[in-house]
Amino acid sequence: MKICWANTDSFDEADIVIIGIPDESKSHSLRKGTSEAPHKIREISSIRDTYKRGSDISLGLPFPGINRKVYDYGNIERSQVTEVIDKIVSKSKIPISIGGDHSISAEIIKSISKKRGPLSLVYFDAHPDFVGSMRGYYGSVFHDVLPFIDIKSSIQIGVRTPEQEEINNIKKYDLSVITPFDIAKNGIMETEETILNKIGKNTYISFDMDVIDPAYAPGVSVPVPLGLRNIEAIILLKSLVKKGILGLDIMEVCPNYDIKDRTSHLASRMIAEVISSL
Repeated sequence: MKICWANTDSFDEADIVIIGIPDESKSHSLRKGTSEAPHKIREISSIRDTYKRGSDISLGLPFPGINRKVYDYGNIERSQVTEVIDKIVSKSKIPISIGGDHSISAEIIKSISKKRGPLSLVYFDAHPDFVGSMRGYYGSVFHDVLPFIDIKSSIQIGVRTPEQEEINNIKKYDLSVITPFDIAKNGIMETEETILNKIGKNTYISFDMDVIDPAYAPGVSVPVPLGLRNIEAIILLKSLVKKGILGLDIMEVCPNYDIKDRTSHLASRMIAEVISSL
């Protein structure tokens, strides 16, 4: 099943390539099932983001529409990430990856960085994922990619439940962090300006769905209260995309714990808004 936003069957003519990576082998979460997310997000996109009138099917497009060619590559194994991302980036296309657990992002970031140089990493997450005492899992992503990013032009957004080791690493590397409380105090426009002034040219966005408050996105592997509202997340995401990105991943949707597929549907709409903003 393809995501409903795919509007070409040709990889060569595509501007944007959707990749599913149904793997959660590096997750330590008590909630299992993020490997089901690529299929579920595609399925829900076709059910809830389309409208039928007789035999005609019409997309419920983001405003003002989609003017880019989008190709759904299908699902790949974790072992194929480097090869496939390299293929996409080498053709100057933008990958949008759907996980899976967040550790997959590290492999994507490394692959893009090898082609484009150090990245400005914009990391949306309730957790910093900045553990260094243990490597190669969903809680060490940010530490694992340090050699591949420009820490001075990188930023974390939505963090609200760090471990002490992660707090120490944030201070050690002087990493910029914007919490949900900062957004509530300063407002979305000031937050948007702060982020856009911080990032560089080679921007990559890694988006853990638990950055959004569980009231809007209950189906995630590690939910944390006091998160971003869905509209706040989308405004910031669209602003970043309009400035220019090298890629995006959406991770940690956990359909097994979702309520009426709300989180999968939100992820589908996020992808549409990103495509419309490019």
